[in-house]
Amino acid sequence: MRYIRYAFLAVLGICLLTVALANRGPVTIRLFPDEIAAFAGFAPEVTLPLFLVLFGGLVGGVLLGFVWEWLREYKYRSVAVTEKRERVRLEHEVKKLKGPEPKGGDDILAILDGAAATR
Repeated sequence: MRYIRYAFLAVLGICLLTVALANRGPVTIRLFPDEIAAFAGFAPEVTLPLFLVLFGGLVGGVLLGFVWEWLREYKYRSVAVTEKRERVRLEHEVKKLKGPEPKGGDDILAILDGAAATR
């Protein structure tokens, strides 16, 4: 199984390297369109290779998806925590109600000893 994972990672690395080498051309990224930048008085822009823009978008999308799922699953996690607390509380209650275990011997004698102790 370990070798399959290494082979997959190697193929993925080769694919990413091929995409990076094929898209090395510079791309200028602007924060605002020209009309808004002229109105605002500043035009932030950066020039990067295209593969960095592609990989950055991919990583940003994956991170956004992780955060979205984490927020969406909040209700399930809160229900699980509540149910775990309830389960632990009920286990403690069951142990308390069972009382101490009889110290060997017959069950009938343990019942009779318990009845005699309550008189």
